Amino acid sequence: MQILDAWQRLGRRPIGRWLFARAVCWRAPYFATIRPQFHELSAGRCAVGLKRRRAVLNHLGGVHAIAIANLCELAAGVLMEATLPASHRWIPRGMTIEYLARADTDVLATARLDRSTWGAAENVGVPVTVADLAGREAVRAVISMYVSPRPAAASG
Repeated sequence: MQILDAWQRLGRRPIGRWLFARAVCWRAPYFATIRPQFHELSAGRCAVGLKRRRAVLNHLGGVHAIAIANLCELAAGVLMEATLPASHRWIPRGMTIEYLARADTDVLATARLDRSTWGAAENVGVPVTVADLAGREAVRAVISMYVSPRPAAASG
């Protein structure tokens, strides 16, 4: 839960949230293409936004579906990092996504997971909703995560 500790130190101020986002994108560079802006992070919840700007628009002037899909995966992944105990690890396995409305404004993805106990390996669905500035739901996704116990450290 190092990511949660970092958020708790940095997330109180705008410059800290910016630094936090840069650190996340340093670890997973592809997410830098959407310039995420973190709003909230706790065990069980992650809210991250994307500004409407030319680089993420489609040919109709709305936020591109793939940019939003990237935002959903980012929200779910950071949520898993903040929620899982150190004894477990995760990897995304798939995504189901519904595009409900055109996103013509900045958007906010919110991933939620009500879970506190973890055991054997399993697939876990992380629901993510994406809303525009008016609060209208534009996208609904479920990110499938494979969660498993970390292997025991090799003794040497």
